[in-house]
Amino acid sequence: MPARLILNADDFGLTPGINRAIAELHSAGVLTSATLMANGPAFDDAVAVARTHPSLGVGCHIVLTDGVPVSDPSRIPTLIGPDKKSFRPSLTHFIRDLLLGRIHPDDVAREARAQIHKLQHVGIPITHIDTHKHTHLFPSITRSLLHVADAANIRAIRNPFEPHWSAALNHGSPLRRLGLKLLGPLRTRFEDQTEISMNSILTADGTIAISATGQLTSATLSELLRALPPTGAYELCCHPGYNDADLDRIATRLRTHRNLEREALLTEIPRALTQPTPPHLIHYGNL
Repeated sequence: MPARLILNADDFGLTPGINRAIAELHSAGVLTSATLMANGPAFDDAVAVARTHPSLGVGCHIVLTDGVPVSDPSRIPTLIGPDKKSFRPSLTHFIRDLLLGRIHPDDVAREARAQIHKLQHVGIPITHIDTHKHTHLFPSITRSLLHVADAANIRAIRNPFEPHWSAALNHGSPLRRLGLKLLGPLRTRFEDQTEISMNSILTADGTIAISATGQLTSATLSELLRALPPTGAYELCCHPGYNDADLDRIATRLRTHRNLEREALLTEIPRALTQPTPPHLIHYGNL
């Protein structure tokens, strides 16, 4: 069997321009999957896009930092920031408080359940879950999310660790690569989670382009695709969109680069599919 590749766009539902890019890329055959933010400002528009593109795999992009929760903030106090209304705006602060034991697993599960139920309530068949800013790199977050996913009959989760062959390409900034390298030993604990080790919830062999986030140009994507092993299942994590007025109103470091990622997918995926042994494009529902 040739290598299988999931082409997944994060931040579905963040802006109409991101939703439009996802629709266009899927229609062009260069995007197979997207993860929908239940708390995204353009959630309703994203649901409409998903309904008109039923072959697009749609996962739940669970947000635990940076944004407004779906749950009543008073019911998830350890996830809420200083304003008592929103999540912590900083990933650094989230990680600090997680490691200090200030984030309660029940709050994580409660909010994840609320976000999943919001998608299910509007009829979205959820193919998998992942997390905004990859917060499920940490075992306690993974554990809570797996229990919620299992109860919701969701049978796949992103493997938030970059495979060695992809990391060896040294994409991304040195600081980002160092951070991901330091977190690398947690991969064993991710794979040892009961639901994953018993294959009751499936995952890929790794996710590529995590280190290249914010720098996924055509050249970088081409290099990743050329290095793709002949077998195995991998996810390509990307953030395509349109850098427009709606995006200007959003707090995100990924702005002009969303255009570059959109163009890279349109250029490099068709080229990869013309190779003698092209990857088989799938979404998480095909695992």
